[in-house]
Amino acid sequence: MTATGSTDGERARWLSTAPDVTGGLDGAADALGAHLTRGEELLSALPPPAERSAEQRAAAEEVHRAGRFARQRFMRSHAARVYDRLTEDRTRRPRLAELAQAAAEHFPGLVPDKERLAREQELAQADKEGREIDQAVFFSELLRVPDAGEHMIASMLRPTPRAEALLGEFRRTGELDLGAVRLVRRDGVAQLTIHNEHCLNAEDNALTEAMETAVDLALLDDGVHAGTLRGSEMTHPRYRGRRVFCAGINLKHLHQGRISYVDFLLGREMGYISKIARGITVEDGPATWPRDRMEKPWAAGVDTFAIGGGMQLLLVMDHVVADSGAYFSLPAAQEGIVPGLGNLRLARLAGGRIARQVILSGRRLWASEPDAALVCDEVVEPGEVGEALAGAARRLGGEAVAANRRMLAVAEEPVDAFRAYLAEFALVQGLRLYGADVLEKVARW
Repeated sequence: MTATGSTDGERARWLSTAPDVTGGLDGAADALGAHLTRGEELLSALPPPAERSAEQRAAAEEVHRAGRFARQRFMRSHAARVYDRLTEDRTRRPRLAELAQAAAEHFPGLVPDKERLAREQELAQADKEGREIDQAVFFSELLRVPDAGEHMIASMLRPTPRAEALLGEFRRTGELDLGAVRLVRRDGVAQLTIHNEHCLNAEDNALTEAMETAVDLALLDDGVHAGTLRGSEMTHPRYRGRRVFCAGINLKHLHQGRISYVDFLLGREMGYISKIARGITVEDGPATWPRDRMEKPWAAGVDTFAIGGGMQLLLVMDHVVADSGAYFSLPAAQEGIVPGLGNLRLARLAGGRIARQVILSGRRLWASEPDAALVCDEVVEPGEVGEALAGAARRLGGEAVAANRRMLAVAEEPVDAFRAYLAEFALVQGLRLYGADVLEKVARW
């Protein structure tokens, strides 16, 4: 036996016997499952990730890489048929987490099951096995299939069960406290305020869920003609009493292993941000025709800064108001991850050169500088953001606004372009989530 916990010969034999995954779906799935089961046995012979030597980490990485390559080959051959089986020939519209769970049940080993995911969730990011990368392979390959990918996108545009359950209360009262987000309807405007004050309104799993619920309610309520988004006043000593829009991803939660790949990193892009950009899908039928989708204009107010995911949100807004001293940034190079759809949308709005400066070099765009006009529509004096935001919401209330913003979305970001970007993003972001540089940086921060 070697220090890796299994003989080099056993691992070499397994690595040399890649399964045949090109035949019929069921036979290929059985072959893949048997191959991956043996790979798991090799991994289980090693100590837990946090206790592995450099040699053992290399051995585990070799097993993982071979398993993920096999999964990808299987999905390249069968992704459309896998998706049809999981959705009962596309008669069901599961959300991402439901889809992954169904895949674990129908195709053992393809993605981690509940038990493996539960064990991972108890660990710090650096101590995990990296099971979410297997999910990234799965979703990436599904999104590469145009019909399946578009069906997934449309499925994620449906209202969440939580929003449907709360809709009656919101219609009646016009107010809801969703924890990390407060929602108020005033004069036909749904005012969303981020209330993650303890971390400068940084994004985490809970905020993502609350935001999607709030966006759904704003879009479902017929008494709302537009939505606005703004940050709350801070309790942090450095910004006490000042409003902050969003500080980006919660790096402390990322270090602790509390940022979900499915529910946050991928689900956020295909969930509430996509709903702001595209609206929500509704039941197709005579009663709803021709409104197969409900969409409304959105405006955002930035008082201090919009960092990372905060700036990403601005790129799908119809109007952005900013304090003259505010700034916007996408510090992807410093954090080591991909800024969601920021690469696609900022390049489209501001051009490739500025997008590279912001994303690759960490440039801040200050609201008062000329280039900021490419992502910000209106710059006001301190203390005037709220009034300007209300004015923007009133101006976005015209009957033809929704129709024209829909046509702008078709022109600027066709669904197929969105799907193709997501297919690449799904895998790249999954890999970045466990990159050695990312783990080292979040531990330091």
